[in-house]
Amino acid sequence: MLTSMLTAIAAISSFLSLVGAVPHSGLHSRQGTSYVNYINDTRNNAGNVELKISTLGGGRNTTAPLLYGWMFEDISHSGEGGLYAEMIVNRAFQGSSYNTGILPQFPGSSIISGEDGSLIATAPTLLGYESIGGARLTLDNYHPLSDALPTVMEIDIPSNATGEVGFLNLGWWGFDVSPQTYTASMYVLGASGVRQNYGNLTGVNVSLRSNATGEVWATTKIPVSGGLSDFDYTYLSTALVNNVSAPDVNNVFAVTFDAAEVNGSTFYFDLISLFPETFNNRPNGLRKDLAQAVYDLKPTFLRFPGGNNIEGNSVSDRWIWNNTIGSLKDRKGRVGDWGGGYYNTNGLGLLEFLQWTEDMSLEPLLAVYSGLSLDIFGYPGGTSYPENRMGDVVQYALDELEYCMGNTSTYWGARRASDGHPEPFQINYVELGNEDWFSGTYPYRFPILYNGLKAAYPNITLISTAYNESFSQGYNWTIDLPEGSMWDTHNYQEPSFFLEEFNNFDNWQEQTNNPSVTVLLGEYSVYSVDNPSGIVNYSNPASEHVPYPRLLSAIAESVYLLGAERNPNTVKMSCYAPSFANLNAPNWTPNLVDFTASPLNTTKSVSWYSQSLLAHYRGTETLPVTNTQGDFNPLWWVATIDTASNAIYLKVINSGNNTIPLTVDLDTNYTGVNGTIL
Repeated sequence: MLTSMLTAIAAISSFLSLVGAVPHSGLHSRQGTSYVNYINDTRNNAGNVELKISTLGGGRNTTAPLLYGWMFEDISHSGEGGLYAEMIVNRAFQGSSYNTGILPQFPGSSIISGEDGSLIATAPTLLGYESIGGARLTLDNYHPLSDALPTVMEIDIPSNATGEVGFLNLGWWGFDVSPQTYTASMYVLGASGVRQNYGNLTGVNVSLRSNATGEVWATTKIPVSGGLSDFDYTYLSTALVNNVSAPDVNNVFAVTFDAAEVNGSTFYFDLISLFPETFNNRPNGLRKDLAQAVYDLKPTFLRFPGGNNIEGNSVSDRWIWNNTIGSLKDRKGRVGDWGGGYYNTNGLGLLEFLQWTEDMSLEPLLAVYSGLSLDIFGYPGGTSYPENRMGDVVQYALDELEYCMGNTSTYWGARRASDGHPEPFQINYVELGNEDWFSGTYPYRFPILYNGLKAAYPNITLISTAYNESFSQGYNWTIDLPEGSMWDTHNYQEPSFFLEEFNNFDNWQEQTNNPSVTVLLGEYSVYSVDNPSGIVNYSNPASEHVPYPRLLSAIAESVYLLGAERNPNTVKMSCYAPSFANLNAPNWTPNLVDFTASPLNTTKSVSWYSQSLLAHYRGTETLPVTNTQGDFNPLWWVATIDTASNAIYLKVINSGNNTIPLTVDLDTNYTGVNGTIL
């Protein structure tokens, strides 16, 4: 007998309070004409519900400890200009984005123009930089910082310059200026010959200042002892201590000289950087407020680095893991898949992802390249590794896993140690690609990659990104999922879809003849309201698309997740997507968390709050629940128990437009009840 019992009821309802609230969502026929705020598959006018929770008998199952996780890929500037805390835009002149469109007589999408009008769509630019004091700013390839960063900024100082002279950076749609210590750094090379007029140089000034008024918020001088070399780049860094809060983010970062010390001189700059204080004080780390939004949701795993962004818009431009490690000056960067191919610096690289999991005690779910790359022309399309070349893809993934897990006697394990982390990480879950139902080649790519990795790492759970979805893309194949593997399913759907999926996994393993295959709900969200056809319109008409999660989003998504909680032997993991979007440049909506340069604008959606509620209140074993009166819909429920604390968690969701009287019968004594309502 359990004599000391805490019963917590986590309720997600279409009402703002338990009694007398105004309905938010409800039933509407699909044959109707108005459907904006309704969940069509909700039953209306349902009667009372009585539930009996059994704690004394059998019928329990161990819950899925990793059910609630976080998915990340760089989309909508979620990384560059977002979670990756670098504040300088275009810090290393690696490249630019482009504009795509439809051209008559040319199938699919085409690149229409580059960001600066260049014939090379992704060519390096001076985007984000402006001159101070008449300095001339140009790009230079004669003085590369490294093989990975061949383009630098040349700054020419007029011989008649006075006062301060240099350049400024506009940041990722501005700079948050708040009391903290920033870290500024850059590489500088002096010119030779007639442009070497900086023998009296005493230092380089860095400052944060208002772009509107010029008011200086914080400034410091980096001493230059012995002058600057004209042969090797000099690395300069400093702490920039700020004690004030700017009224807005319309601020700039300035790098300046005293003109009297450098008149007639030329300098070359690259890898110009400014970091705020980061989560867990990691160098090259994560933006605090956004990382905190991840941590506060209480996820148990991190799925990374994508997503489409792992595949690239060509084979050579995919996310190449070994281009994302080591010194920042040796990271080439790449054109990203999203938002007109905005450039990814690769500053948030493989080791940074692994350290992220370490700092938050998250299980890493590593996605590896599976031999498919996309293109800008649209679906169906892309380039696949030929079957006789898939051995290269296998070895590429094995090397990546050796970097993660190898001891220091291995080549890549030693490389990880030299990068500052001698202790190996543990990888238990590896996903083979992303949404590979968009190609016709996964049937040969998947088994080659699966067998190659399984032979080397038999205890890793390998995840297929396709099962039977290819038919929706005009293909005619189904993946034979090996015993012990996992299937990743993605759903961007209308609310009723998620209600219909509530019991989909009750007997999924038996019905599909996959008795030992488990499931990852790897990407999901309510994408549109229900419409009369029951089919999502992905062209995003304003009357249907849900650009920001609504309460009906949280209700429908949570019903879906309760279905997962009820089936822990089948559904092991889930994560909403996309997770972050910079409101200045969203490539996809809706998102879990929206933000700008100002932490004051970081907004956790109602979908974030519903997931947080479900993730925080969950037990270690499921409990049998018998409905002695009423049935599922519009109430949905699941019960679990934490065997360590003897706390029972009953989660109830009302997807209807009426209050439903609910009676709960517990076959044991309890000492208190806590309720949490969204």
